[in-house]
This record gives sequence, C-alpha cells and structure tokens, in this order.
Amino acid sequence: MDNSLITKATIEEAHKRIKPFIHRTPVLTSASLDDIAGCRLYFKCENFQKVGAFKARGAMNASLSLDATVLKKGLATHSSGNHAQAIARAGKILGVKSYIVMPRTAPEIKKNGVRGYGGEIFECEPTLAARETTLAEVVLKTGATEIHPFNNYEVIAGQATAAKELFEELDTRLSSERGGGGIKPDFIIAPVGGGGLLSGTALAAKYFSPSTEVTAGEPAGSDDAFRSLKSGKIEQAQSQTIADGLLTTLGDKTFPIIKELVKEVITVADDEIIAAMRLIWERLKIIVEPSCAVPFAAVLKDKEKFAGKTVGIILSGGNVDLGKVGKFFS
Repeated sequence: MDNSLITKATIEEAHKRIKPFIHRTPVLTSASLDDIAGCRLYFKCENFQKVGAFKARGAMNASLSLDATVLKKGLATHSSGNHAQAIARAGKILGVKSYIVMPRTAPEIKKNGVRGYGGEIFECEPTLAARETTLAEVVLKTGATEIHPFNNYEVIAGQATAAKELFEELDTRLSSERGGGGIKPDFIIAPVGGGGLLSGTALAAKYFSPSTEVTAGEPAGSDDAFRSLKSGKIEQAQSQTIADGLLTTLGDKTFPIIKELVKEVITVADDEIIAAMRLIWERLKIIVEPSCAVPFAAVLKDKEKFAGKTVGIILSGGNVDLGKVGKFFS
C-alpha cells in the first residue's frame, strides 16, 4: 500500500477490522479548560485505549493485515514504549511471539507492559541507529515480521481511526448543541514524533472532515517536524525533551502526508508541556503522559490562533511512570 491507496475506504476497513480489539475511547470536555484556553475543547482520550495509548489501533491493523504464514513467525518492532506494548498485545491476541527492541532508558512502566503481554525484550542503547541495528539482528534470527512504529501504511490507517471516531462524535454533539447536521470542528491537533498519528489524523480529516484544519504540537527540544515543514525535507530529531514518546524522526511514508495536509506545527517548551499536563490531571481528572499533553500545550501557547474556535485534541496516551511524578510537578 502506498500513500495514494490510503483512501476513505481504507480507513473505514481498518476501523472495522480492529473494532473487536480496541476501545471506542470517550471524548471529554471541561468548561474550566475552555475558559483558560479561550476556545471550545474536545479531548479524544486515547489514554483510555488498550495498552494506554492510540498505538493499539495501528499495531492491531498492521498485524491483522499479515498473511497467516507470515504471521506465525511472529512480530517484531523497536519502540520506546507504547508501540512496543501494542505489538506485544497483538502477538498475544493472535497467538504468536513478539520480539521488542527497546532502549535501555525506556520507562519501566512501558517495559513492564511489554512483559505483561508476553513480549520478549531486547535492550539497546538509546539511539535510533542502535534500535535499527538490534532489530535487524532480531528479525534475521527469528524470521519475525517487522511492524514499524509509524512508517507503515497499515499502521497509519489504524491510527487514523482515532480522529475518525472523534469526528463522528463531534458531528453528533455539535449538531445537537447548535441544531442541524454536518457541523465540523475548526481544528484538530495531535502530537508529532514519527508522524504515524499525525499523518493518520490528517488523512481522517481529509476524508471525514475536510473543513477542519490539521495542526500539530511538538516539543521544542525535538522539533524535527517543525523544521522539516520549513525545509521541505526530513530533518533529524533531537532528544532534549521530557516528552519521551516524541523523540523520533519523521519517516518517508509519514512526511509526504504531513507536508501535504498539515497546516502548522507549533513547538512548546518542556515547562509548557508540564503545565498543560498538570491542568489535564487537575481539571479533567485523568492521567496523561508528557507526550500526550503537547497538543494542549500548543493550544495554550497560541491562544490567538484558536480563540473562539472548536478544537479537537487527540490525547495520545497515559503511560506515566508514577515514580517520576515529583520530577514533573516539583
């Protein structure tokens, strides 16, 4: 499958395929957060998803799309955490082995999640080169099929289903609130690391809510997507942010979609991410991880852009190492 083949039907088929294995996550609102942000916010809570993150969607779609003879040799990937858990879970559901390469610095909560689903972890140094080299060795040894965390069209199609659900929910809610049908949000905003969620969100907007502008939030300490949109080519990621789930460079499958369909990437500093995360914890009464808070931080940073508008936000995950909470909120 290539970019031109990710159609509306592709996303609809992916959604139908994975529905038995995922939650249809809730969409939450908060009048106090609306007042703080100066706009109407709708939070799509993928922190309540299986494995605690949106990654369950893409991992299941990609795994279920494999031929049975290929699948029986197992699944393999490299990931700092959420995709790792999602692939391990997919392997458990489908009755095959999963081999997960993780940086040694990955949060223990995410490593424990992988082990809990029966995944076999191979630790490596916290660099992309080390992850890719180790994974290549694992695939050669096991014969397992690699499912990339984001640079995979089946994964992208699976991630698109989160925004698809949000648009469906908002169509019903906003039609009820304002009278009449066909009302769409003005903006949808997602975090960006490797770009799987953002490219899927952008495609969902293209097919299900074309009047909605797609924006991204990105840590200033790892602003490769921001720089890539400016330069027109994939720039390398940095690794200076508390948002550990977004320390990844865009892929050759995700970037063209983002370049075509995403209007803007807003960068936010770590202190802005922590402040946004704290507000979500305090006002929505839910746990989100730093990477998840980045889009809300972007809305708060650029209030003028979103003033008075209806904004959908993808809350990507909630796998927080609670032993580090003091570090966040000290």
